[in-house]
Amino acid sequence: MHIPVLLEETLYWLAPRPGGVYVDATVGAGGHAEAILERIAPGGRLVGLDRDDAALEAARSRLRRFGEAAVLVRANYAAIKEVLATAGLREVDGILFDLGASSMQFDDPARGFSFQVPGPLDMRMDRGQKTTAADLVNGLPERELADLIWRYGEERFSRRIARAVVRARPVTTTVQLAEIVARSVPGRWPRGRHPATRTFQALRIAVNDELLNLDNAIPDAAEVLRGKGRLCAITFHSLEDRLIKHTFLRLSRGCTHPPGASAAVPFGKPCLRILTRKPVTPSRDEVLRNPRARSAKLRAAERVTTT
Repeated sequence: MHIPVLLEETLYWLAPRPGGVYVDATVGAGGHAEAILERIAPGGRLVGLDRDDAALEAARSRLRRFGEAAVLVRANYAAIKEVLATAGLREVDGILFDLGASSMQFDDPARGFSFQVPGPLDMRMDRGQKTTAADLVNGLPERELADLIWRYGEERFSRRIARAVVRARPVTTTVQLAEIVARSVPGRWPRGRHPATRTFQALRIAVNDELLNLDNAIPDAAEVLRGKGRLCAITFHSLEDRLIKHTFLRLSRGCTHPPGASAAVPFGKPCLRILTRKPVTPSRDEVLRNPRARSAKLRAAERVTTT
C-alpha cells in the first residue's frame, strides 16, 4: 500500500479548497492526489503528471472514483506548462512536486532502483527512453563516471568507486554494483546506510535528468499559479532540497530564470513569497510508520502578483 509522505503537512501548506484546480506534478500511485481530490470537491479538478506508465496505471485505479475530476497525463513535469495549455488551463490554484523515485519503483526489482534485491541496472522512470544506468556504468570513461558519482551523489570515494567499477566491467545487476561499491568504501558504514546509497542516487539522477528537469520546472510552475496559489515541493536528498530552496529564494527576489530555462519571470518583480523559512520534516511517529519518510523535507511558497 502506497503511503504518501508528509500528507497532513502537504495539505496544510497547499491549502486545497473546493472548486479549485490543482496539479500533482509527480502523481505516482496517487496518494497525495487522492487526498487533494477529496478536499477540492465539489467542482474541483486535479491534473496528475507522471512519466512512468506503471505509476499512472496505479493512480488511475486509485482515483477512478473521482471520475472526470482527475485528469492523468503521461508527461515529464518539465513539460508542465505545455500539459496545462493542452488541457485548456492558463492558471491553477496549487502545484505539488513529490520528488525522487516512488516506493513502487523501489519495490519492483525489474526496475533496478534498489540495491537490496537483484535486478537489471535500469533506473529509468520513463521506460520509453533509451539510456539506462547500465549504459552509464559500462560506457562512461572512468573520470566521467567518478565525476557523475561525486556531482549527483556527493560521494567522497567517487574516484575509488569508479576505478573499481571500470575494472569489474561488464556490470549488469544492481547487486553486483552494490557489492563493488561496498568493497571500495573503507571504514565502518553509518548505521542504516548502505555504502552504495549515494552511488545509486547519482546514477538515478543522471539517467532521468532529474535536477535539470526540476531546475526548469519550478519557475514554469510558479508562472502558471494564479495569485495566492501555492507551490509545494517534497525532497529526499540535499541536492533537491538546495535546488528548491535557492529557486524559491531567487523567485522571491524577482530574478530571471537561470540560463537555458524555458520561461522568464520579469526581472526585479518577485514571483513567489516563501512560506516555510525552514523545511518541514516528518514527525517521529511518521518515520516509525514509514521509514522511507525519514529524509523528506517540504518547502512551500505562494504566488504574488506581478504588475
